[in-house]
Amino acid sequence: MKPTKSNKDYLFTKIWDKGFDANKRVEDFTVGNDRKLDLRLAKHDIRGSMAHIKMLTTIGLLKVEEEEVLRTELERILSEVEQGGFELDDQVEDIHSQVEAMLTERLGEVGKKIHSGRSRNDQVLVDIKLYLKEEILQIKEEVLELFNLLQSLSEQYKEVLLPGYTHAQIAMPSSFGLWFGAYAETLVDDMHTLAAAWKVVDQNPLGSAAGYGSSFPLDREMTTRELGFATLSYNVIAAQMGRGKSERILAQAVSNIASTLNKLAADNCQYLSGNYGFISYPDELTTGSSIMPHKKNPDVWELIRAHANRLQSLPNEITLMTTNMTHGYHRDYQLLKEVLFPALDTLHDILQMSCFMLENISVNREILSDPRYEHLFTVEEVNRRVLQGVPFREAYQQVGKEVQEGKFHSDGVVHHTHAGSIGNLCTEEIKRKMEKASAPISHTV
Repeated sequence: MKPTKSNKDYLFTKIWDKGFDANKRVEDFTVGNDRKLDLRLAKHDIRGSMAHIKMLTTIGLLKVEEEEVLRTELERILSEVEQGGFELDDQVEDIHSQVEAMLTERLGEVGKKIHSGRSRNDQVLVDIKLYLKEEILQIKEEVLELFNLLQSLSEQYKEVLLPGYTHAQIAMPSSFGLWFGAYAETLVDDMHTLAAAWKVVDQNPLGSAAGYGSSFPLDREMTTRELGFATLSYNVIAAQMGRGKSERILAQAVSNIASTLNKLAADNCQYLSGNYGFISYPDELTTGSSIMPHKKNPDVWELIRAHANRLQSLPNEITLMTTNMTHGYHRDYQLLKEVLFPALDTLHDILQMSCFMLENISVNREILSDPRYEHLFTVEEVNRRVLQGVPFREAYQQVGKEVQEGKFHSDGVVHHTHAGSIGNLCTEEIKRKMEKASAPISHTV
């Protein structure tokens, strides 16, 4: 007769164990980096288990006293996680196995009851969705911080003109107010896509089990309320099909924000160069050269630009990893964590560093005193003559001839009053747009 495993032995037993050992190379390959990455999911796994045991008690699969014992121990494990003393044992596969093994080791038979009506498939789904909700909330706050800073800078420097460019050639007058404000409003569009990701993520998959439901009378509405989800992923197959899709939609939002930061970084690198000199930063925020003593390099912005470029490849990477799979769980999904989790770290870093740099920016108030920028005002002069009754095409030709003959001169004054122009930045209107765009992303727990 095969001996019964002790609770201590259970700590090192796979939760899918059927009595035979997997090949060690196979085990190492399939576990991959899960032990490290799953530490991020620990508190969410415990929260999911707390909601699950409360539901199991209401449907009669756990006794009240069993739930109390389990909850007390789960709270103890959660405290270990929050204090930084929690680790995954080398002999367990993932966070789900670790928590269940700890409960069984510490509580005995009652610890083995926690998995009733649940699969690792829906368990990892709910863990990831709770984690992604937390990440989206943090991204929202970081985007809003950058947005508010850009709006403040826009108002602070709205009277300071600088050249606008098309085709990388000097074109028309712009202003720092317009430039800073443009990036603020672009972040509104990015927030819309982040809110779309939130709406997809904010659906409870718990209770879908392995993807085909359970014969237990699970109260999925209850766990939805307990975990603070807005709604259910009702169809159990659809709940499982959300794996990869949620990550892909969030990746697109990450990519959009990264695209904005990339362009902001590129502008900063250009404006900081000696041939432009539109802006400057304190010496300690730039780097020097090992051979050229005059250099002040925008390394921070260059790295933000490069990191942002990498993030823009994230949706494609996730799409390729989740293509050509039938519905239902596949182990391929495990690798999503390896690309998405570090990408979220990078996005946090570059959002925070963008704020840090812009808090220390100085602008050149005398840019347009340079004669090379005099032709910026040709359109202003054409428009002035049109307002005096000269047909546009004739005014255009007159000014063009003056430029060719070196006779064009301007007073350097702009007269833009329409919505969104140099003289009417619509800062408050853009602020209201952001308030509306960010409102759907709201913690419900």
